[in-house]
Amino acid sequence: MELLRTPRLLIRAWTTSDDDLARLEDLYSRPEVLRFLSGPPSGGVAALVGRWDAVHAADGRAGCWAVQPLDGGPVAGTLLLKPLPNGVGEFEVGWHLHPDSWGRGYATEAAGGVVQRAFEDGLPEVYAVVRPGNERSVAVCRRLGMDPLGRTTRWYGVECEAFRLSAPDVVD
Repeated sequence: MELLRTPRLLIRAWTTSDDDLARLEDLYSRPEVLRFLSGPPSGGVAALVGRWDAVHAADGRAGCWAVQPLDGGPVAGTLLLKPLPNGVGEFEVGWHLHPDSWGRGYATEAAGGVVQRAFEDGLPEVYAVVRPGNERSVAVCRRLGMDPLGRTTRWYGVECEAFRLSAPDVVD
């Protein structure tokens, strides 16, 4: 299922096809990706796709999607928009890209598209939560125009850098 298109990317649902599952397995087994996450997916990648489908079913604005380059290359990674834990209607945008897709602007382009859609769907603001030391993701937050909020343990119980982007017509 297609969520949206950007100039270079198709944002779509992950599937349980052999190609999607193999790419997810490769992505979430890489130490350079996992060092900024809580660890590999529990239950395997097929179970991960099922959990992502449940996130979307719980709130149609939310989900975890494949970032597919339109040039026919492999899936670049995962884009997510999901409710933050311990939040009250707060949503997080995030991205996990395969290292072979780093440095191409895919994270910024994909996140920008899904944030714009979130604002059109009525969300007043979107947050990003980044582990300290993840300078690539901090740079994406800056390119998106997100405001740095400093370090917090508010949502995940571990220290993270928080960023916020408000919808254009919302005043703080």
